Amino acid sequence: MSVKILAVCANQDILKVVLRLINANENWEATGSSSAAEAIDLLLGGQFDLLLIGSGLTEAEEESLVAYVQTNLPDIRFIKHYGGGSGLLAAEIYQALA
Repeated sequence: MSVKILAVCANQDILKVVLRLINANENWEATGSSSAAEAIDLLLGGQFDLLLIGSGLTEAEEESLVAYVQTNLPDIRFIKHYGGGSGLLAAEIYQALA
């Protein structure tokens, strides 16, 4: 059973890289979103285990997204990732899932 991850990043180029790195792990399945509003729509329509917040969202967007998840979808864990390579990304995901 794979872990379903929703990655949110406003920069499309960075989002593509993050999705590629996550999907390289056979146990993970990533979906991408480029805005907080789109992420909420995807969260409502899908079964996700983890929300990964990347770069490019405003502080207000991040805060509202995290607040929404904590209030309405408390079983979904979330992490913030702003870069640092595939090793750091994998470590952050494993830590969040532990």
